[in-house]
Amino acid sequence: MTEETAKTQGPCPQGCGEPSEEELLSRLDEVIESYKEKPGALIPVLQIAQGLFGYLPVIALKKIAQGLGKSYSEVAGVVSFYSFFSTVPRGRNLIRVCLGTACYVRGGLQVLESLRKELGIDVGETTDDREFSLEVARCFGACGLAPVITVNDNVHHRVKPARIGEILAQYSPAYGPKESAAAGVRERSA
Repeated sequence: MTEETAKTQGPCPQGCGEPSEEELLSRLDEVIESYKEKPGALIPVLQIAQGLFGYLPVIALKKIAQGLGKSYSEVAGVVSFYSFFSTVPRGRNLIRVCLGTACYVRGGLQVLESLRKELGIDVGETTDDREFSLEVARCFGACGLAPVITVNDNVHHRVKPARIGEILAQYSPAYGPKESAAAGVRERSA
């Protein structure tokens, strides 16, 4: 690979790496162009942009505002109002812990503490490897199954803190119950 080719194609000559910011912004331009004449375009464009980038960086918000003829403050206001949108990079897997009344009373806070400990992050943060992000929600409408967490679109009910490792391992093998080197026995977090 020549030096010039490496500059234009990146480290992967077949273009198999992640798209560059320029490519993502170009795709965003296409989306804005296809939506700009439609009423109520802002939220769908934001959803698509978040799907492209994995979150909503300031540069994308400014481009959306300009492309849809809206003020930046209006676009940023919509993003901050809806919890679905994020202005910080999220992990590949989004964990939401219900802390509504039923979940809270039935151990939701202990489940949250176990997740914090296992992942090494706090609410609103993402693991360094970008595998998991952790959020809190108020109610999933599954009070009879409390405590409840969701991982992406999957609902886990009657969650026990001791089973958090098993749940995480379903989404990333780097997480979950650890093997004891001496005994070869699976340990569980308490």
